[in-house]
Amino acid sequence: MTGPLSSLTIEDVARYPRPGTVVPARLGFTPDSKAVTYLFSGEGNLVRSLWRYDIATGERTVLAGPAPAREFSRDEELRRERMRLREVGVTDYAFATASPEPTLLVPLAGAVYVSRGGGPLTELAGTAGAIDPRLSPDGSRVAFVRDGNLFVVQIATAEARQLTFDAEEGLTNGLAEFIAQEELDRARGFWWSEDSARIAFQQADERHIPAYPIVHQGKDAVDIEYHRYPFAGAANAIVRLATVDVASGAVSWLDLGNEQDIYLARAAWRPSGKFTVQLLDRDQVTLRLLEFDGGEAHLLHEERGEPWLNVSSDTRFLKSGEILWSSEKSGHRHLSLLAADGSLLRDLTSGEWVISHVIGVDEERRLVYFSGTSDGVTRRQISAVSLDGGDLRAITSGPGWHDGVLSPDGRLLIEFASSMRHGPTISLLDIESGRRAPLFANEDATADALGLSVPELAVFAAADGTALHTGVYLPPSREPGRRYPVVVSVYGGPHAQRVADDWSMTIDLRAQYLAQQGYVVLKVDNRGSANRGLAFEGHLHRDMGGVEVEDQVAAVRWLGETYPFADTSRVGVYGWSYGGYMTLMCLAKEPAVFKVGVAGAPVTHWDGYDTGYTERYMSTPRKNPDGYRRSAVMEHIAGLTGKLLIVHGMIDENVHFRHTARLLVALANAGKEYETLLYPEERHMPRDQRGLEDQERKVLNFLTRHL
Repeated sequence: MTGPLSSLTIEDVARYPRPGTVVPARLGFTPDSKAVTYLFSGEGNLVRSLWRYDIATGERTVLAGPAPAREFSRDEELRRERMRLREVGVTDYAFATASPEPTLLVPLAGAVYVSRGGGPLTELAGTAGAIDPRLSPDGSRVAFVRDGNLFVVQIATAEARQLTFDAEEGLTNGLAEFIAQEELDRARGFWWSEDSARIAFQQADERHIPAYPIVHQGKDAVDIEYHRYPFAGAANAIVRLATVDVASGAVSWLDLGNEQDIYLARAAWRPSGKFTVQLLDRDQVTLRLLEFDGGEAHLLHEERGEPWLNVSSDTRFLKSGEILWSSEKSGHRHLSLLAADGSLLRDLTSGEWVISHVIGVDEERRLVYFSGTSDGVTRRQISAVSLDGGDLRAITSGPGWHDGVLSPDGRLLIEFASSMRHGPTISLLDIESGRRAPLFANEDATADALGLSVPELAVFAAADGTALHTGVYLPPSREPGRRYPVVVSVYGGPHAQRVADDWSMTIDLRAQYLAQQGYVVLKVDNRGSANRGLAFEGHLHRDMGGVEVEDQVAAVRWLGETYPFADTSRVGVYGWSYGGYMTLMCLAKEPAVFKVGVAGAPVTHWDGYDTGYTERYMSTPRKNPDGYRRSAVMEHIAGLTGKLLIVHGMIDENVHFRHTARLLVALANAGKEYETLLYPEERHMPRDQRGLEDQERKVLNFLTRHL
């Protein structure tokens, strides 16, 4: 069936949101489990509102939004970058979890709105400039950060009180530092106690880290922003923890031990009223779970991992005192149950597959629900297992990618399903009866209806025999005897998986466009990528840009053997971020294979990237000088003979433009030809629609011109 995207344009490739992705997001249940709430754009764009679906009646109502367009503050802009957030309007909301009456918080248009008892949302006075507003569990107060200090406001009286007073440039209270947000998936810097009487908060001291300037070259007025960026091997932020009594304002500092060079990975209150933290050492091989009784710390659990530890968000502190814990001690992430004192009670899951994440725990029925790769790495299924041990119970099956949200009463599950053939659908599952009711059918979001080709998934063996998964986009119509040039779409780095039976594969519109223009497009999850266990990921330990390139080369050779019409004498490659790095390494190390490349926002030398990410995989430049040298693009510039286009946003605060600048100097010194595509007012993730169209037009023209 021919659809509207069977002949893609450059404008189609650059447009957001992608086809079939305007679906309810941030789905959850009201605390009484009687309604589903979610963010959704009724207009089909990036401007979202907050909706409510009444389970008994099926009625849908808009609770908040959409909001008028506005400029974001610099702090908001940077937090959105950390969260990779394109959407605007209502982007967050929360219910008080232990309030006697329904209490809802919605940050909207730079203000904080609250609804109590099902009444209308009203703006809460005293919260102008609030960052990360959070409801107390009892629904009586809202805490937030402003100008680096922690505040709390009483909802009933709108009385705001300042709780910390010592913030200054480089010293903040209640905000997660850069590394926590960017590399540890921790956006929060303060935590309400379950009785709403105390707030635990972090203080991040970055005053000793040199300020790195980023100049806005594209503005009429001079604008320089400064970031205290911790480069690999250099100093990190010093993090301290304290609790504050909300009633009195008394602050009590917690003893984290003598070692300051640590990462605060996770923090949470136990139902018992004790505060816990997960501390990761600088080398990221030891994780300690600590519990505080007053200001003193007690070690509950310690874990060591090689070659590194990946941090999860799976820990749950149960009302029984038990602790649900996940780890990669077996080489694959699995679940365990710990006693109240942190000792092991039993392992709950095992095998050569991984837990993706914990969906929820039904403590009454003693069941934990999770998603994982038990059905193969290119799929995700939801399963349940008893906290008392036993066999897994399959909740979903069949092709595709499944995930969910568990209701507070443990009786209902919001189930998401997606595949390469069909865009995301959402249903409400009654767990006991097995009945499913559709919440969002997304009926028009099919590959056939949209005129998009479904990529072919396959498996081949790496040099050491490891099975590698590939996705191949083929030209929709092929002429007998004609050979088609190849373009490799690459990421290649850790903590990422790109080949999956998921709608995201089908709506990769750049790949689809190239296939429609007569190219064979190839993706492969090389050794070092995610969701295959630590041994698979650990292939790149202390030596990035090695085995990953080998596997991309092997994938091209496999492609030529499997698809004789693929012309592997004409191969291009493109990628962004780690994929930009991989593009450069492929061109420089394997010029006989890769003839054309587009490198977007590339890391070019790992000494220029941050501590948390780089040292996890590479250690420090002092401890691993040869690895840093081998992994630098500049070390291999002499081998580069192909056509190269470098794309970079000049205010990228993640992969600094300095990476490209250093590369340009090396290219010029080596007498190498290259082209650049620079965006003075873009960060790591391009956002401006006109800029995106300009980028896609020039990137795609470059590839087609030289292949």
